[in-house]
Amino acid sequence: MSTENSQTIFFKNAPRILAGYSVVGPKEGQGAFKDYYDKILDGDQLKEKSYERAERLIFEMVIENAIKKAGLKAGDINALLSGDLLNQITASGFCAAKFDIPFLGLFGACATFTEAMALGAVLIDGGYIKHAACASGSHFSSVERQYRFPLELGTQRPPTAQWTVTGAGCSILGAGGKGIKVTAATMGKVIDYGIKDVNNMGGAMAPAAMNTIEAHLRDTGNKPDDYDMIVTGDLGKFGSQMLRELMDNKGIKLGTNYHDCGAMIFTKGQKVLQGGSGAGCAPVVFNSFILEKMRREKLKKVLFIATGALLSTVSAQQGDSIPCIAHAILVEGE
Repeated sequence: MSTENSQTIFFKNAPRILAGYSVVGPKEGQGAFKDYYDKILDGDQLKEKSYERAERLIFEMVIENAIKKAGLKAGDINALLSGDLLNQITASGFCAAKFDIPFLGLFGACATFTEAMALGAVLIDGGYIKHAACASGSHFSSVERQYRFPLELGTQRPPTAQWTVTGAGCSILGAGGKGIKVTAATMGKVIDYGIKDVNNMGGAMAPAAMNTIEAHLRDTGNKPDDYDMIVTGDLGKFGSQMLRELMDNKGIKLGTNYHDCGAMIFTKGQKVLQGGSGAGCAPVVFNSFILEKMRREKLKKVLFIATGALLSTVSAQQGDSIPCIAHAILVEGE
């Protein structure tokens, strides 16, 4: 770290992103990045008895194919870092049982992907392992059933609601070589502004994103204009606008290079209100659109911040507020 109070880790032996793979559901496959995804599913249940089991298959699919895309075998991966939104991260746990790889199960809600990338980079940078698979994902139907209401109820969605992404993304990190690299990671703090509305995830998570971005800029000495893109995970339209205003109040202006995965992932014609969300939102955008733009050298320096709401159905039903987290990774071209 740069100073005693720094939240940012700078990697001397910057890990390379050897490959990224993304799998999305039919609705996401009709969205803004339909030409960038590796695989678009024909349906969201995959002939399984439940949506939860379908989610496990999506995880298996994305991890297996990411490893193949990197030109590796499962035995070459020293650690699988993965998480999801289901109770006890069961999608990741059941999936990990299919691979003969040491498993680190993570829960950072929708911030899980950048948490996995940061920890994977630390392990590689320190020389402890050579390859890591970093993944997260979500499924609209399983998440809605767990956190809100059963789909059968047909409950009306309020204007601040977002649409949970069905999909998963996986990045393979490796030591040495050439290509896109993870040069730094900023660990977030849990921020709670007292918001209790489970249908306003963007508003709840925006303060956490602000805190992490502010810490990253302070630790690096950079300004927002120093990046080709600054991308938050899934604040959605309302949350990303709220972030801009919060940053303005701090004297930090986010310019035209700031975007949000949740606000971008669907098109205007799709009925998703404030945009996308879920632990699958950030990784599918990162492992498709972002990495492809960096490979083509359209982007060279990207600050990627996934955001997560650390609530549960129990805490929400008991009237607790929503504590949130945001973790950032700095990704740079060769």
